[in-house]
Amino acid sequence: MFQENIRQQEEIKRLLKETRAETEWLLEKMSAETDRLLEKMSVETGRLLERMGGEPEWGMQEIDWRMQETDRKIEKFFGRMGDVIEHLMSPKLHEKFKAMNFVFNRISRDVEIWDYNQRGLASVDILFENDEYALAVEVNIHLTMEDIHDHLRRMEMLRRTMDERNDGRKYLGAVAGAIVPKNVANYALKRGFYVIIPTGETVDIKAPEDSALRIW
Repeated sequence: MFQENIRQQEEIKRLLKETRAETEWLLEKMSAETDRLLEKMSVETGRLLERMGGEPEWGMQEIDWRMQETDRKIEKFFGRMGDVIEHLMSPKLHEKFKAMNFVFNRISRDVEIWDYNQRGLASVDILFENDEYALAVEVNIHLTMEDIHDHLRRMEMLRRTMDERNDGRKYLGAVAGAIVPKNVANYALKRGFYVIIPTGETVDIKAPEDSALRIW
């Protein structure tokens, strides 16, 4: 028993040391990511101010949208749960979609949406793709009605951008969160989105009714 107690104490010390190292790494990464986003926002705002010229009202609206988008990225980076992303990137999610007749062979994270004038319009947290479909997933810790509205706007921007590039694939939308209130999930389904919720070791995918499914 004495030897077992010593072993347990050593194991606890080891776990505390690993946790401390992971925490320091995460804080360093968060600080670097925040600096990167703020610097990017500063550069893009400078470019916009140079182009405002005869359209100051448009320029201020664009700057406001960029600031909101940057704030969203920073907030999401600090608040996003690693296990939510893990679940979304796992083979289990592919199996779930395969059972729904979607076989995605490409997956990307943090996909930026740009127009031909090199204006950053928005970003997609996770994008699943194949030659016929693309599924854009918005990820948040606590999913809200505002997140649904933002993703609707994001999908419209994505569709317009893809049309400009002659990308005729069908675009679908999905939202995911660690906390998804029932009323928010129902609202997302009614607006044509898939709803993805991590549950233990796997994920649960709620699909909108056929009549409500939105294809962009």
